[in-house]
Amino acid sequence: MLWSDPENEPPKELRDMQDMLRRLGILLALAAVLAMIVLGVM
Repeated sequence: MLWSDPENEPPKELRDMQDMLRRLGILLALAAVLAMIVLGVM
């Protein structure tokens, strides 16, 4: 990558994918916490 290159804004698809992965990570974390609680109660 050269210094003269334009700003390295990631393409829309990449940003969308990163947003989706972030949401998926949050969802997985919540599911894991919920599973821990359920297993702890049993």
